[in-house]
Amino acid sequence: MSTPPAGTTPPPPPSSPPGPPTPPIPLTELLASKDLGLRRIAGPAEAELLWVHTSEMADPYPYLLGGELLLSAGVLLTDPDHYVGRLVEAGAAALGFGVRPVHETVPGALIEACDRQGLPLLEVPPETPFTAIARAVWRLMAEARHRELRRVTRAQQALATAAARPDPVPAVLHQLATQLGGRAVLLTARGEEVHAAGRRLPPEPAGALARLARVVARERPGSPASATDAHGDTHLSAYALGGGDGLVLALAAGRRESGDHTVAGIAVVLLSLLAAPHQGADAAGRSAALVRMLLGATPAEVAPLLGSTGPWTVIHARRTDGTPADGLTAGALGASLGTALVDAGRGGGEAVRLLLPLPGAAVGPLPRMAPEGGAARPLPEAEADRIAPQPGWTLGASAPTPVTALDAADALAARALAHAQATRAPLTVDAPVSGLAALVPPEEAAAHARALLAPLTAPLADTLRCWLSLHGNWDRTAVALGVHRNTVRQRIGRCGELLDADLDDMDVRAELWFALRQG
Repeated sequence: MSTPPAGTTPPPPPSSPPGPPTPPIPLTELLASKDLGLRRIAGPAEAELLWVHTSEMADPYPYLLGGELLLSAGVLLTDPDHYVGRLVEAGAAALGFGVRPVHETVPGALIEACDRQGLPLLEVPPETPFTAIARAVWRLMAEARHRELRRVTRAQQALATAAARPDPVPAVLHQLATQLGGRAVLLTARGEEVHAAGRRLPPEPAGALARLARVVARERPGSPASATDAHGDTHLSAYALGGGDGLVLALAAGRRESGDHTVAGIAVVLLSLLAAPHQGADAAGRSAALVRMLLGATPAEVAPLLGSTGPWTVIHARRTDGTPADGLTAGALGASLGTALVDAGRGGGEAVRLLLPLPGAAVGPLPRMAPEGGAARPLPEAEADRIAPQPGWTLGASAPTPVTALDAADALAARALAHAQATRAPLTVDAPVSGLAALVPPEEAAAHARALLAPLTAPLADTLRCWLSLHGNWDRTAVALGVHRNTVRQRIGRCGELLDADLDDMDVRAELWFALRQG
């Protein structure tokens, strides 16, 4: 590990470090792992672990984020009281001290310092390597993560089902109160109760919740979007709803579990879409229809309810680092984009699909640079203010479309995502045929395309389309299609044979590209 130059003072750790993407692990769960042989010999029994870190520095304070189980053999331990004080100041959760070969036993002065300053101290036996402890913590975190994801996924499904009921807002509030084990209240900007569900609060915490709701009510510029507080053992939170009506979702629960904030975020998006008290019956029906469409109805069945609302954009998304998406991360993505209409798929590398109602999805400006390749285009000003790249995600979006054409938009979004992955662009938008191609009557263009491409199978046509959009780049086409580059070469060679065409000829490529864009 690098050390700071002599005579300099390293910066202190951040006061509010970013949390890991997993729930914290209770220290008691780690101690229950009999194969590790850990024994708590000082300090409190309760602690929550966010990380595991090993250090033999005399003062590891500058390199701690807070919440660590710090593992050390005490190589440079000279002043236990100062050492423990710095760990407590840095926010370390616990100290694991390995005996032998440096110390035969845990120093008594270290035990006394941990007891005095309230830092849990664990004795690590000689036969337990530090890496085994780290592996056990990551395993426990993975298990907690899976439990959290299952809970959030179930909550998301329950909330979406509630939103499809004839009385969506009370149903969503009731389901939210059930999921969080507390009370959920929808308030106006003036603090008037519109709907409520769950057990009633005593007067004092109810008053504290109302005051917290006024903090986020959008009556003045600069109001925060959310706020949290506590009244005794009751956890309070308030969220401003979108739509410009000043509605606030206020929550109170006796416990706080990992995933509660994500569940609340899903409800916020749903209630912002529904906003029944200020939306009118027709608009509430349209929002419920969108959710029903997500749950399996066809566009034709819900189109009468949607009326002229729209246009809509279909978005396909995958994690940039290649990790599979899940209900939690997909729900968070939907909340960031301003929609609760999210299909996380069934795993196995499937893309997350989102249906975005453009009129209510402003999330910040999008850089107006045309991505590489003919399948994409820069966004117009109006669309650029609706969709923004999302950190950690690669997005492919369709152009705005009416609800009756969402099946075609879904194909455009899938194509755009493949192009974005191949070009390493955070966001690509695929548009219908425009420009000079729009001068040809659609029926004639489609007939020409069918005749020209008739020899090709669907996989060959898809490969040819992707390869042309990426200017004949074998590697990027392989990445976009998820196949080996030699497979791409074989398919393109087969296309040339079946079409009896020289695919290196620019005129041939242009005509094929025009034909492929009709599909």
